Amino acid sequence: MTDDKSTPVDDTGEELTQAELEDDTAGIQQIDRSEHVEQSKDALVVVDEIYAGYSPEVDILHGADLYAKEGELIGIIGPNGAGKSTLLKSMFGMVRVRQGAIRLRGEQITNLKAHSLVPRGVGYVPQTNNVFGQLTIEENLEMGTYLKPKKFAERFGFVTDLFPVLAKQRKQRAGSLSGGERQMVAMARALMMNPSVLLLDEPSAGLSPMMQDEVFYQTKQINSAGVTVVMVEQNARRCLQICDRGYVLDQGRNAYTASGADLVNDPKVIELYLGTLAKAR
Repeated sequence: MTDDKSTPVDDTGEELTQAELEDDTAGIQQIDRSEHVEQSKDALVVVDEIYAGYSPEVDILHGADLYAKEGELIGIIGPNGAGKSTLLKSMFGMVRVRQGAIRLRGEQITNLKAHSLVPRGVGYVPQTNNVFGQLTIEENLEMGTYLKPKKFAERFGFVTDLFPVLAKQRKQRAGSLSGGERQMVAMARALMMNPSVLLLDEPSAGLSPMMQDEVFYQTKQINSAGVTVVMVEQNARRCLQICDRGYVLDQGRNAYTASGADLVNDPKVIELYLGTLAKAR
């Protein structure tokens, strides 16, 4: 009698080893960390092999790496559940890092909380609940300088140069704004403390195609003004089109990294990620 159970094989037809069967990430191309170590030496912010998660002993990130040099725009893409937002939250002290390190200008900032990170030059814009709806635009921006209120006038001038509509509507309640306008207020508030690096968690989520284009344009403008940007995005193709370098996360690990232009045109990335992500939207 023949055995109906088929033997698992890889793409070449070779039988998988027991180790490969037990490793559910065997198909992901792992990045040589030596390049990361070398290239990140003079970076503004560096994430080294971090393991992090929301519950004790349950990690979402499994040795993720990232670095951003001064003035770069970095994009992070990947399927749902890959750990993209967890990576940003780990960088902003919202998810505990259990192993690995995060450094800013060479200083260890692993697991520091927001009140310690903001004065050091780290800004963060969450995907949702990112404005105070009962406050006006101006009051939201004042909240952005709560640590240094005397800087409000100077920074208000800076952010309204980037977003002129905010000056015109400064007395309007944030809760009455459209999704795209609220996103603009959230990014402006994060800029009020003059961050050297801005972390953006899916800034185009839930917006119309026209407003998505506006958010990507604004992100590029912020970066052009001298702010290093690290952005997580589900609109993977558009993200890669504007970023200097991109990271593809899969199951909490780095799957690919290259320039945005190289990733958006890479056949394997297109097949494995861009097509899937486009269908998921």
